[in-house]
Amino acid sequence: MKFRRTLKAPVDINLTPLIDMVFLLLIFFMVTTTFNRDSRLLVTLPEANGQLLEESDLRLEILITQQGSYRVNGRLLGDSSVETLKQAISDLAAGDNTLPVTLTADAASMHQSVVTAMDALAQLGFAKLNIATRQSAESAP
Repeated sequence: MKFRRTLKAPVDINLTPLIDMVFLLLIFFMVTTTFNRDSRLLVTLPEANGQLLEESDLRLEILITQQGSYRVNGRLLGDSSVETLKQAISDLAAGDNTLPVTLTADAASMHQSVVTAMDALAQLGFAKLNIATRQSAESAP
Protein backbone atom coordinates (compact mmCIF):
# COMPACT_ATOMS: atom_id res chain seq x y z
CA MET A 1 0.00 0.00 0.00
CA LYS A 2 1.33 3.23 -1.07
CA PHE A 3 0.54 6.25 1.08
CA ARG A 4 0.57 9.57 -0.47
CA ARG A 5 2.58 12.16 1.22
CA THR A 6 0.90 15.41 1.83
CA LEU A 7 2.86 18.39 0.72
CA LYS A 8 3.54 20.79 3.52
CA ALA A 9 3.26 24.46 2.84
CA PRO A 10 6.62 26.19 2.89
CA VAL A 11 7.31 27.97 6.15
CA ASP A 12 8.26 31.60 5.70
CA ILE A 13 8.07 34.61 7.93
CA ASN A 14 6.22 37.65 6.72
CA LEU A 15 8.45 40.64 7.51
CA THR A 16 6.03 43.32 6.39
CA PRO A 17 4.39 43.89 9.81
CA LEU A 18 7.81 43.94 11.47
CA ILE A 19 9.10 46.61 9.07
CA ASP A 20 5.92 48.63 9.59
CA MET A 21 6.43 48.56 13.36
CA VAL A 22 10.09 49.60 13.05
CA PHE A 23 9.12 52.59 10.89
CA LEU A 24 6.36 53.57 13.32
CA LEU A 25 8.81 53.45 16.24
CA LEU A 26 11.36 55.44 14.26
CA ILE A 27 8.79 58.14 13.45
CA PHE A 28 7.61 58.18 17.07
CA PHE A 29 11.12 58.74 18.44
CA MET A 30 11.91 61.36 15.80
CA VAL A 31 8.79 63.35 16.65
CA THR A 32 9.08 63.13 20.43
CA THR A 33 12.81 63.85 20.72
CA THR A 34 13.77 67.40 21.69
CA PHE A 35 17.16 68.96 21.22
CA ASN A 36 18.10 71.57 23.79
CA ARG A 37 20.89 74.02 23.22
CA ASP A 38 22.36 75.65 26.26
CA SER A 39 22.23 79.35 25.46
CA ARG A 40 24.10 80.59 28.53
CA LEU A 41 27.50 78.96 28.39
CA LEU A 42 30.21 80.27 30.64
CA VAL A 43 33.02 81.46 28.42
CA THR A 44 36.33 82.91 29.50
CA LEU A 45 37.16 85.81 27.22
CA PRO A 46 40.60 85.80 25.59
CA GLU A 47 43.50 87.83 26.79
CA ALA A 48 45.81 89.66 24.42
CA ASN A 49 49.55 90.04 24.50
CA GLY A 50 50.02 92.18 21.37
CA GLN A 51 51.31 95.72 21.09
CA LEU A 52 49.11 98.76 21.55
CA LEU A 53 48.10 100.67 18.44
CA GLU A 54 48.51 104.40 18.07
CA GLU A 55 45.29 106.20 18.81
CA SER A 56 44.09 109.08 16.68
CA ASP A 57 42.15 112.06 18.00
CA LEU A 58 38.99 111.18 16.08
CA ARG A 59 37.68 107.82 17.19
CA LEU A 60 34.60 106.16 18.57
CA GLU A 61 34.65 104.21 21.79
CA ILE A 62 31.74 101.96 22.71
CA LEU A 63 31.70 100.68 26.26
CA ILE A 64 29.39 97.81 27.23
CA THR A 65 28.69 97.49 30.93
CA GLN A 66 27.99 94.30 32.85
CA GLN A 67 24.23 94.99 32.70
CA GLY A 68 24.34 95.39 28.90
CA SER A 69 23.95 99.17 28.71
CA TYR A 70 26.02 101.15 26.22
CA ARG A 71 28.21 104.26 26.50
CA VAL A 72 29.34 105.88 23.26
CA ASN A 73 32.37 108.16 23.85
CA GLY A 74 31.42 108.32 27.52
CA ARG A 75 27.76 109.27 26.96
CA LEU A 76 25.29 106.81 28.51
CA LEU A 77 22.48 105.81 26.15
CA GLY A 78 18.86 105.86 27.30
CA ASP A 79 18.15 102.24 26.39
CA SER A 80 19.99 99.23 25.00
CA SER A 81 18.18 98.95 21.68
CA VAL A 82 20.12 98.67 18.45
CA GLU A 83 18.32 101.67 16.96
CA THR A 84 19.40 103.94 19.83
CA LEU A 85 22.96 102.68 19.51
CA LYS A 86 22.99 103.24 15.74
CA GLN A 87 21.60 106.77 16.18
CA ALA A 88 24.25 107.68 18.77
CA ILE A 89 27.06 106.30 16.61
CA SER A 90 25.89 108.08 13.47
CA ASP A 91 25.48 111.36 15.40
CA LEU A 92 29.05 111.23 16.69
CA ALA A 93 30.57 109.95 13.45
CA ALA A 94 28.78 112.57 11.32
CA GLY A 95 28.69 110.23 8.34
CA ASP A 96 32.38 109.28 8.48
CA ASN A 97 32.41 105.49 8.66
CA THR A 98 36.21 105.31 8.27
CA LEU A 99 36.74 106.27 11.91
CA PRO A 100 38.36 103.59 14.06
CA VAL A 101 35.99 102.10 16.64
CA THR A 102 37.12 100.61 19.94
CA LEU A 103 34.69 98.17 21.50
CA THR A 104 35.24 97.62 25.21
CA ALA A 105 33.02 95.11 26.98
CA ASP A 106 32.93 94.04 30.60
CA ALA A 107 34.08 90.44 31.01
CA ALA A 108 30.77 89.58 32.71
CA SER A 109 28.55 91.26 30.10
CA MET A 110 26.31 89.12 27.94
CA HIS A 111 27.74 88.18 24.57
CA GLN A 112 24.52 89.33 22.89
CA SER A 113 25.32 92.93 23.83
CA VAL A 114 28.69 92.69 22.07
CA VAL A 115 27.12 91.11 19.00
CA THR A 116 24.43 93.81 18.91
CA ALA A 117 27.09 96.54 18.98
CA MET A 118 29.09 94.84 16.23
CA ASP A 119 25.93 94.41 14.15
CA ALA A 120 25.06 98.10 14.54
CA LEU A 121 28.56 99.06 13.41
CA ALA A 122 28.36 96.74 10.42
CA GLN A 123 24.98 98.16 9.39
CA LEU A 124 26.45 101.66 9.49
CA GLY A 125 29.42 100.58 7.33
CA PHE A 126 32.25 100.76 9.88
CA ALA A 127 35.15 98.45 9.05
CA LYS A 128 37.91 99.46 11.51
CA LEU A 129 36.86 97.68 14.70
CA ASN A 130 39.20 97.13 17.62
CA ILE A 131 38.10 94.95 20.51
CA ALA A 132 39.75 95.97 23.76
CA THR A 133 41.19 93.23 25.92
CA ARG A 134 43.33 93.20 29.01
CA GLN A 135 46.91 92.04 29.05
CA SER A 136 47.35 88.65 30.67
CA ALA A 137 49.27 88.54 33.93
CA GLU A 138 51.72 85.99 32.52
CA SER A 139 52.83 88.15 29.58
CA ALA A 140 52.94 91.44 31.51
CA PRO A 141 56.52 92.77 31.90
